[in-house]
Amino acid sequence: MTTEQLTKGTIVDVRTRGEFAGGNVANSLNFPLQELHTTSDKLKALPQPLILCCASGNRSGQAEQYLKSLGIDCVNGGSWMDVNYLQAQLTA
Repeated sequence: MTTEQLTKGTIVDVRTRGEFAGGNVANSLNFPLQELHTTSDKLKALPQPLILCCASGNRSGQAEQYLKSLGIDCVNGGSWMDVNYLQAQLTA
């Protein structure tokens, strides 16, 4: 993930709603991995690339593979805490 992708794209957290509620990246959107098959049209409408994150990078990696198969420009950002740190560095 590049700083350009982070500033131009949309941060999408693929953790569960409960996990997301426990802490998340500012201005990120929550689209749980289990629901991506029903929300792909909404995701296609968001500013791309989608910066995908989760707890460790595993689920966001799965989401990246699936969304790329649908033609969505996305990148696995890894853990939400890593994405949060990088975003904070950009605004510091």
